[in-house]
Amino acid sequence: MNNIPDLHGLTLLIVDNESESLRSVEQSLGEFGARVLATLSSAEAIDLLSTERPDVIMASLDLLEGPFKEAAGHYRASRPESFLYVLTEEEPIPTHFADSAEFEADDFIRKPLNVLRFAGMIETSIGRPQTGSTSLAVIEPLVSKVKPYFIFRSDAMRRALSSLPEISASGQTVLISGETGTGKELVARAVHVMSPRSSGPFVPINCGAIPESLIEGELFGHEKGAFTGAHATRRGKFETAHDGTLFLDEIGDMPINLQVRLLRVLEEGRVYRIGGERPVPVNVRVIAATRVELEKTVQDGLFREDLYYRLNVLRIHLPPLRERIDDIPLLALHFLDRAFAEMGRVPPYPSLSTETIYLLQNAAWKGNVRELRNIMTRVATLLPPDTKRIFPYHMLPHLQDIRHGDGRFVSGNRESGVFIPIGTHLAQAESQLIKEALQHTKGNRTRAAELLGISVRTLRRKLNR
Repeated sequence: MNNIPDLHGLTLLIVDNESESLRSVEQSLGEFGARVLATLSSAEAIDLLSTERPDVIMASLDLLEGPFKEAAGHYRASRPESFLYVLTEEEPIPTHFADSAEFEADDFIRKPLNVLRFAGMIETSIGRPQTGSTSLAVIEPLVSKVKPYFIFRSDAMRRALSSLPEISASGQTVLISGETGTGKELVARAVHVMSPRSSGPFVPINCGAIPESLIEGELFGHEKGAFTGAHATRRGKFETAHDGTLFLDEIGDMPINLQVRLLRVLEEGRVYRIGGERPVPVNVRVIAATRVELEKTVQDGLFREDLYYRLNVLRIHLPPLRERIDDIPLLALHFLDRAFAEMGRVPPYPSLSTETIYLLQNAAWKGNVRELRNIMTRVATLLPPDTKRIFPYHMLPHLQDIRHGDGRFVSGNRESGVFIPIGTHLAQAESQLIKEALQHTKGNRTRAAELLGISVRTLRRKLNR
């Protein structure tokens, strides 16, 4: 499969004040077939905009001021099909620039520039999707069946849900496993709605959220006078779910003394209320979910082996969000649009920039889909009303951990870092940050430059100074 971007026929104007970086970018982009106009001068860039017709402008933030900023704005207005990318070492982006109404940047890209990824970004933006990329609208039988409940295009989710229609059609017990926030209850509801029991009730209960002293009554109910305060007979969840589906969430947290009673109900199809002497027949399909490895809890003696095998008839394992990054753009846009709609905001809604999507795909997502949903809701709520595009600087304050180029996760909300006392001179603060970055990377200047958000050349110049 050929994943080399094709930029033939495109003219790119690159404006940067670092000659070494500029020449490297010029050469690399030229190898992808682009015609590259490279300059260190904003004045020369203005002249080039008057004589050339670049499809893409990429300019360093510190050069996009004054006349060049105005010229770039006029050029974008005259050629709205062109693209403007801002190359920056600063984080966050200066407010006076980010909120400027003179022109709209298509994205803000951090130095040092990843040329291959940037070339792919251009190719996609210009309307040439990279070879092997997957369309957002995937049309296949599985996706069409589960689309009301799930949004995905990743192979990981396709494998996880490949047998969902067959599992739903059967009447067997189902065990759903996966980390917190992966959507286990959503899968259980989908199984119910796609099953012959869809006209019956779907009754969920979280086995870990109810005190041990109360969960027995919640599940099996009680007779009047069974204990102090039992003034009337009360049906439990099993009876409530008759002819439908009972969803036992976090089954691994169920007290082991209740596991015997649950097993008996599953085997016999009838329950005994607390204080009752007569069995109550129930026709219930049980779907259980767990965030823990039940196999290990069985080995540790915390979960009955016979109950485990009775529940584990049909199995669905949901992958964590970090293993299905192709789904993140779809989910992010879905949650964002839903939040805007709930707020009463009038479409069209703000879009996500390419760099913002890249940032989201490289977050840790310890809370999985639930965390992504909450963050997109938070961003939509706090976004300035006139925002048309969501950039990384809108997103970073809300993200916990971001995957770095070497695979590590680093703090995205700056909760950890270097303490610099008030009154420290700027030069001393800069020196301390550079020293700490080099210590953290064990002297690796390339990684230190990435941590500091500057180029290796800039770091070298600061060290020499």
